[in-house]
Amino acid sequence: MRHLTDPTDITRQETDDIVALALDIIANRQKYSEVCKGKKLATLFYEPSTRTRLSFTAAMMELGGNVLGFSDANSSSVSKGETVEDTVRVVGCFADIIAMRHHIEGAPLDASTVSRVPIINAGDGSHAHPTQTLTDLLTITRELGHLDNLTIGFCGDLRFGRTVHSLIKALSRYEGTKVVLIAPDELRLPDYIKHDVCEKNGVEYREVSSMEEVMGELDVLYMTRVQKERFLDEEEFDRVKDCFVLDAAKMALAKEKMAVLHPLPRVNEILKEVDADPRAAYFRQVENGKFVRMALIYTLLKWAEQGAEPLHNHKGEEVEGLTCPNKKCICNNENVDYKFHLTDGGVYRCIYCSTKAK
Repeated sequence: MRHLTDPTDITRQETDDIVALALDIIANRQKYSEVCKGKKLATLFYEPSTRTRLSFTAAMMELGGNVLGFSDANSSSVSKGETVEDTVRVVGCFADIIAMRHHIEGAPLDASTVSRVPIINAGDGSHAHPTQTLTDLLTITRELGHLDNLTIGFCGDLRFGRTVHSLIKALSRYEGTKVVLIAPDELRLPDYIKHDVCEKNGVEYREVSSMEEVMGELDVLYMTRVQKERFLDEEEFDRVKDCFVLDAAKMALAKEKMAVLHPLPRVNEILKEVDADPRAAYFRQVENGKFVRMALIYTLLKWAEQGAEPLHNHKGEEVEGLTCPNKKCICNNENVDYKFHLTDGGVYRCIYCSTKAK
């Protein structure tokens, strides 16, 4: 059974195929209007969502299928203590495919180990968000025409930003990718992404402290929220916050052909004055999310019918004496065994949340 819990669950070619299918759906909407007739998507959203949940719902409806599920875990048997594994076993009796968002990292991966239908990770804690990544890749393709040889600036919360982690993983497969990391010290990109993704795949990256010094070289600027609650020192937040707010003055420093993306919601990191700039692609990005999820749902259902085998088994291994220190990991919140994979650098990391073992 093929699932999508992480961007690396599909190959570079499969990623390109899904993006290409989304482009064909955009050009030929009627052609795909009943391809999922009789199929049901379950949306299991354990935390609030607007864009992602409605995007999945709209996607399945436009494919001719039906949607069931919950948008509030408190209205389900989860409130009675039902585990992720048991919930998925039950829901798999009613649905042909499941999209899950969970505040606990690794929950969709854990679900995939017992599910008899495809699982789509719609965001798990601060870990991964692969369907947002597909959305981003489709958006970049539509805005710039290609995915190779791009310089992408990531700005804001790079430490906890699951959309950032997932997109860097995906872009590391494309030729000539250069990454510029624009963040305060408190919110720098985790070392495991820099070492196990960028360095391992030969992706050139550098860290800077303001947008102004790099705006002119970016093909894509990927904005995220800088959240006040991430700072221990309020004065430090006040000192740096304006460095990570995109306004018309900063846009004036950018290339004429550049795309600004944001997974949304935004708070104050992009001023409204930027919305009218033709390079502001974040609302077009939202609509692209529906099309790429249509392509993904259709693809996973076809693979399920064909009995396609997964690209990775994600089984990991138990290592005596090692535990995962991440309190937000599924293995520290439900009865799930600690399992790890050994990186090329000789470090054991949790298979569910990628945290370094202790």
